[in-house]
Amino acid sequence: MAKSSCPPCCWTSSPSPRTTCATRSSRTASAKRKMCSPSDRGEQASRLFAQAGCQRPINGGKAAGDGGVTKPPHTAMNRLLFALLLVSLSQLSTQARPNILWITSEDNSPYLGCYGDALAKTPSLDKLAETGIRYRNAFSNAPVCSTARSTLITGMHACSTGIHNHRSSVPYPADFLMYPEHLRAAGYYCVNNSKQDYNFAGKREVWDESSKNAHYRNRRPGQPFFAVFNFTTSHESQVAPKKGKDSFRIKPEEMPLPPYHPDTPDIRKDWANYYDQMTLMDAEAGKVLAELDELGEAKDTIVFYYGDHGGALPRGKRNIHDSGTRVPLIVHIPEQWKNWRPVEPGGWMEDPVAFVDLPATVFSLCGVDIPAHYEGVPFLGEKKAAPREHVFLFRGRMDERYDTVRAVRDSGFRYARNYSPHRPWGQHQTYAFQVQPSMRSWFAEFEAGRCNDAQSAYWKPKPPEELYDTGADKHEIHNLIAEPGQAARIESMRAALRHEIMRLRDTGFIPEGMFPRLAGDKTIYEYAQSNAYPLGPILDLADKATARDASKLPDLITALADPHPVKRYWAATGCLILQDQAVHAKGGLLPLLKDEWPDVRVVAAEALAHLGEKDKALAALGGVIRTGNLHEILAAQNSAEYLWRAGLITLGDAQELVRGLKFAEPADRIPKLLLSAE
Repeated sequence: MAKSSCPPCCWTSSPSPRTTCATRSSRTASAKRKMCSPSDRGEQASRLFAQAGCQRPINGGKAAGDGGVTKPPHTAMNRLLFALLLVSLSQLSTQARPNILWITSEDNSPYLGCYGDALAKTPSLDKLAETGIRYRNAFSNAPVCSTARSTLITGMHACSTGIHNHRSSVPYPADFLMYPEHLRAAGYYCVNNSKQDYNFAGKREVWDESSKNAHYRNRRPGQPFFAVFNFTTSHESQVAPKKGKDSFRIKPEEMPLPPYHPDTPDIRKDWANYYDQMTLMDAEAGKVLAELDELGEAKDTIVFYYGDHGGALPRGKRNIHDSGTRVPLIVHIPEQWKNWRPVEPGGWMEDPVAFVDLPATVFSLCGVDIPAHYEGVPFLGEKKAAPREHVFLFRGRMDERYDTVRAVRDSGFRYARNYSPHRPWGQHQTYAFQVQPSMRSWFAEFEAGRCNDAQSAYWKPKPPEELYDTGADKHEIHNLIAEPGQAARIESMRAALRHEIMRLRDTGFIPEGMFPRLAGDKTIYEYAQSNAYPLGPILDLADKATARDASKLPDLITALADPHPVKRYWAATGCLILQDQAVHAKGGLLPLLKDEWPDVRVVAAEALAHLGEKDKALAALGGVIRTGNLHEILAAQNSAEYLWRAGLITLGDAQELVRGLKFAEPADRIPKLLLSAE
């Protein structure tokens, strides 16, 4: 094995993509070498022994002839000094590095009293905020649990590694270690209580413990810990009142509603019940904090509290707006590390921060090298970096529904690019419709024609671009994309978004069904990092395809014959978005019904159905549904349902495509919906 030019403790075998000396120095598990931090403490010990006039005993204090060093004289003074040194060493090992406690709650925006929510009753977290730091602009990079947690555990934006689609199982680079693995190698005891929900294939044992019983109490004496306690009390499954509940802390009829929600009894009840659930969650968080204090760990522990993404009512979770991505983040830093506090206790930080930053920040606090492939910016600790100007946000498939959205959010504005503008924000998510009466009620109001423009927008096709002043328009109702006074800001944020997509080599522009074949025997991350992925031209084409601009049609027609399947996919998508305005593309679309890539066939078929080729479209979709892989089948099912809803095929036509076939989750959901429809 060739050694690198790194220090002796920083060697490894052949580097993977993005590997640098900084990356290799942190991969202690794969390299099986000693950590720098213990040796640093050893040097500190040697200095202490030298100051005491003693030689440092090694090998258990054996004599020199036994491979050790000569023991110091056993004088009373030396014995006293030795005892004092042991105390000092104990303090070095237990106090030099902080414990880290993460308290996380599911599906909640900053519905806390300490964030100015007058409806909230959250005394435990409000108390934590009194001695902590609140982050006003903290964001989950993605608005759903598995993708948010996949970003956290890897320290990388999930869309850069291909694990951005909800509940997917994508091969991940084997030599990219998760943050608990780095912490464990550095001597930390890492526990997770208890949700994992990651989108990479295989099962990695990255925790010392991960279960409902996992606890930092189980570590060795003096060992620092990193612990996560996660609460589901505020999850969307808890939004609806339990059967028989008719008493709420806030009366439903007195509950103020956001302007995008219509006023119905079910929506009011769900909101009232959700605030009750937030109070229950706060009590759970309070118990964890009280236990930390009772066990005498509070003075040595940096505490983070945050929600795992926004939500949980409709237009929260799964949506790229603040209601789906902005979260509460409170950090309490004990007195002994007060020099790391960016503001006084009880204060606010305005700088944007995101989930991808959290692992890097923990490493900065714990004295652990930040791997070079990690994509976050540490915002606390010894390696605190310059503040971000913006955070990067992304959305991919959610259960059975595809939607590609990318956005940047700074401290005052959000710019979003919708790469599926032909699909509404409010696609029919089976799970959400099952567990939330408010979702069903809102959709019923829309279908009955009782929603105003702000309330109807959720169920209609999206604009290609969005810009919101989140300070003046906190519910993001008024899209400023056409405002002349915002032109300079729009151009700047467009450029920032493109820079992020290109910097990360975003895999989200590749149809999910193409992943296995394009990756081959490697990972989709490795494919995307290579020259085989022409991301720049693909992004240019995706921007044209989703602009809903007929003047771009000649470019789309040319790209229909491109050798690269991802380009053909986006060209056909642009024709679909233009619908009957793409009539001149018909000759280029027809050959794609026999394209060797099923994802191209699917979108070409849906586009051609809008151009009068219903039968050919049905035949192509049926072929993919019968023979495609899981995600190709799912794409074809979506196309069939939307053609039915557009009145281009009958319900019977759509049902025949799926009748009598068995599908794996989540491709079983749309068939159930179609076959149960009247």
